[in-house]
Amino acid sequence: MALPSTEDIVDDLSFFDDWEDKYKYIIDLGKSLPEFDEAWRTQERLVKGCQSSVWIQPSSDQDAVKGEVLLFSVDSDAIIVRGLLGLVLAALNEKTPQEIIDFDVTAYFEALDLERHLSPTRGNGLRSIVGRIKGIAQAAV
Repeated sequence: MALPSTEDIVDDLSFFDDWEDKYKYIIDLGKSLPEFDEAWRTQERLVKGCQSSVWIQPSSDQDAVKGEVLLFSVDSDAIIVRGLLGLVLAALNEKTPQEIIDFDVTAYFEALDLERHLSPTRGNGLRSIVGRIKGIAQAAV
C-alpha cells in the first residue's frame, strides 16, 4: 500500500480535534508500512539517538522521469515510532537524493503540529531518523 502524500497527511490530521485521534491515525500509518526483512536488523542499520530501536535499509531505483530515486525500508520495535516512520517516508521515500536534501522537514513537522506532542526523547529520535536519511541522500549526490 502506498503512503499518502505529505499534503494528504497534513489535511487528514487537521480533521481530528484531539491528539488521541491523531495518534491513532499515525499508528495506522505505521501499520501500512511493508514488512521489514529480519536480516536487516543489524547494528549498521540501527539509528543512533532513538529511544526505541529503529532500522533503516536504503536502496535505489531508476525512475523514468526523475532518474535515481532512493527507497527506504524501515522498522521499529515501537508502534508509535513505526507511525512516525510512515510520516517521514511519506516525505522522503522514492525521491531523488537532491529532493530529500531540499525537503523542509521542519516546516512539515510544524504543519503537523507534531513536535509539541512528542516527548523530548521521541523528538530527538525523529530528528536522528531524518538526519540519517538526509545523510544517505547527501552521500548519493
